Amino acid sequence: MLKRTLGTDLHVSAIGLGCMGMSEFYGPRDDEVSLRVLHEAAELGIDFFDTSDMYGPHHNEELIGTFLKSSKAPVKVATKFGIVRAPGDYRRSLDNRPDYARAACEGSLRRLGVEQIDLYYVHRVAAEQPIEETMEGLAALIREGKIAQIGLCEVSAETLRRAHAVHPVSAVQTEYSLWTREPETEILPTCRALSVGFVPYSPLGRGFLTGRFQDGAFEEGDFRASLPRFQKTALQANRGIADLIAMMAARKGITPAQLALAWLLAQGDDIVPIPGTKRSSNLHDNVAAAEVTLSEDEMAEIETGLLARPVTGERYTAEGMKGVNV
Repeated sequence: MLKRTLGTDLHVSAIGLGCMGMSEFYGPRDDEVSLRVLHEAAELGIDFFDTSDMYGPHHNEELIGTFLKSSKAPVKVATKFGIVRAPGDYRRSLDNRPDYARAACEGSLRRLGVEQIDLYYVHRVAAEQPIEETMEGLAALIREGKIAQIGLCEVSAETLRRAHAVHPVSAVQTEYSLWTREPETEILPTCRALSVGFVPYSPLGRGFLTGRFQDGAFEEGDFRASLPRFQKTALQANRGIADLIAMMAARKGITPAQLALAWLLAQGDDIVPIPGTKRSSNLHDNVAAAEVTLSEDEMAEIETGLLARPVTGERYTAEGMKGVNV
């Protein structure tokens, strides 16, 4: 697997693994299957696993901790704090206070079974909490060796600049894909001006860009059923995007997922997408995308095709959209 660098010195595989769906949000979980996928990912060269204390909550970190105990693979783990949830309850609140960050970090270290977290993200920014205070608290955790790098999720360019002025930020994680291109306007250029890496989550449009979920049918417990883009009218309008990707992928002899990931990788060497999967077959598809090269003509064809197919629907509910670009 090719390597890329986030920030100035966080060296990771060009494609990471988003682990959220192994615990919840995308239907039933199966720890035995998920552990096999984690081991297989490491064998294939993926060395960047992404999790959060709120996935489960806590279950996902515990799952990765179980993997780490049984594997000698040099995997770097990114986890997050700031979204507070009770088990079995989807209601949430935000807490970015330094004291909470410390307590959350110590909990994550314990569940992961590691002495240091490679990349520690603020999962969502609490608007009422000065980001400078949060960063000072995280900087203290770096000095103590509890975390190695700091990241921010779904932040505005202004918040990133303010945070980076207190302590260097290594990565920003935001949704970015062929049907979510808002980062190109402000946050991605700001990351590049500050030498901050960029980690796109949901790089396959939560599976939609692969050709799945075109009819909006989901397993019980799959939160995609509540998202505006997956409602019937929006799906009908957005199907043209998936059709474009499928057509171009078939012509090139690759899968739609590989085309979507190759497009993201082509946006810059500072980009490390983290597609999530619970399936071995999807994992192999995603890894192979790192070897796909898109020509200038293919990139131009994608751009023209997307301009003719504007996306319908927000990526989160109205409540969820309050937590992005803060």
